[in-house]
Amino acid sequence: MTQPDAAAVQAPPADDLGGKVRRGLAWGTIGSLALRLGNFGLGVVMARLLAPEEFGVFAVALTIQVILTALVELGMTSDLVRHGSIAERGPTAATIAVVVSVCLAGATSALAGPLASAMGSADAAPVVRVMSLTLVLVGLATVPYAVIQRDFRQSAQFAVDGAGLVVSVVLTPLLAVLGFGAMSLALARVASQGVSTVIQFVVARTRPRFGFRREIAGSLVRFGLPLASANLLSWMVMNAPFAVVGRTGGALMLGFYVLAFNMASWPMLTLGQAIRVVALPGFAQITDVRRRADALPRAIGLSWSVALLVGVGLSTLASVVIPLIYGDRWLPAAQALGGLAFFGSLRIVLDLVTTYLIAVGATRAVLVIQAVWLVVLVPAMAIGISGWGLAGAGWAHVVIGVLVVLPAYAIALRPHGLQLGAALRNLAVPLLAGVPATAAGLLAVDLVHDRLLALLLGGSVTTVVYAALLLRWARRRLAELKAVGSADAPQERPEIALVSP
Repeated sequence: MTQPDAAAVQAPPADDLGGKVRRGLAWGTIGSLALRLGNFGLGVVMARLLAPEEFGVFAVALTIQVILTALVELGMTSDLVRHGSIAERGPTAATIAVVVSVCLAGATSALAGPLASAMGSADAAPVVRVMSLTLVLVGLATVPYAVIQRDFRQSAQFAVDGAGLVVSVVLTPLLAVLGFGAMSLALARVASQGVSTVIQFVVARTRPRFGFRREIAGSLVRFGLPLASANLLSWMVMNAPFAVVGRTGGALMLGFYVLAFNMASWPMLTLGQAIRVVALPGFAQITDVRRRADALPRAIGLSWSVALLVGVGLSTLASVVIPLIYGDRWLPAAQALGGLAFFGSLRIVLDLVTTYLIAVGATRAVLVIQAVWLVVLVPAMAIGISGWGLAGAGWAHVVIGVLVVLPAYAIALRPHGLQLGAALRNLAVPLLAGVPATAAGLLAVDLVHDRLLALLLGGSVTTVVYAALLLRWARRRLAELKAVGSADAPQERPEIALVSP
């Protein structure tokens, strides 16, 4: 959307790729965690200021916005990060993103009434119209956001997100006290997005520039349209189960499932987001196909080892952590959390593989896999709930992920040099370490009756056993990944170029 100045496009001198990835991952993790905690705290405050029905009105508007945001920039940010030629491709991407976002915002505003009514809340129409302005701002920020991600400047993105959060924290309660109701959330969201967009331009050292080159536009659309469609299907994969649970098990089961799903999603929302933003430019900048293919299994192993520890911990402590935080009446949610926690860890691996495919331009494969995933998950959820209740709802995700989605990704990766044996070994080793860690954690929980002490003891025992079994293996994988990403690593002949869309 804008053309960055030359200084913004150049990579920092005398710095290896591995170092940039490590720093980006550290800042990305800190930023993602801080943002989640800040929004959680804001939600607690607003829950005391607004009535539940006002939250419901905003939830309808937010759902519509989330769906449309997946389509706004048509995957062009990923295209710019992947290619790196932002100065050349940026003006065309900017033009397309702004035109699409303005059209979507206009259509959303015009159809706000019917959309809100279709989702069961006609009162949400004015809030939907205000929220549609964020679509234009998202489209406008396409290029500066790509510059920040391409250069692994997650510390700058942390500043951008932090500024937006400050605006939300200050403005939302103030508007609520002044009597704006659900509109206070919408107005604050627009203001926050506006501030973030301006700061993105500043830290990326860019200014808005527009242009249009037909050959670049064609390349952008061929790459981005399948990716935008895949993003929409991915949202449906994660949200369609809510409808299945509600229809099959009723409102009470749905409430337990939603709580468990939200808790299990924390690893994905924090660690997964931090990994994704460094993985795309990291894979894209390894231009030798063999080195890039070597990096994937090692990245899978390290990501999975960390994510699985969180998943194992949540699953082991489910019967303690849920009543301790939410109260005894929510204890049935622990049945779903057992499987969903494991799936939350698996999602990080699946998302990493998706990012790799995007980096090599295989967005059509990503679209097909998301479509298959959605088609098989819905009946699997229904079968799981009918046979095993909440536990079946949670483990249905795991069964489909392992038996359908992982093999589908393995097939999609074959043309891009994946070492399937290495990838499977890097998945199996942490999984084997997780078995005794889970057993030890469950035993520790059973020995203590006080829930807080059981949480502390069970979590500590699980972590110590898991880390003791896996630490040497993880260090070797980290050293190998550093070698792959190092600028000083031996460069093999680039026999295969990056795949073009």
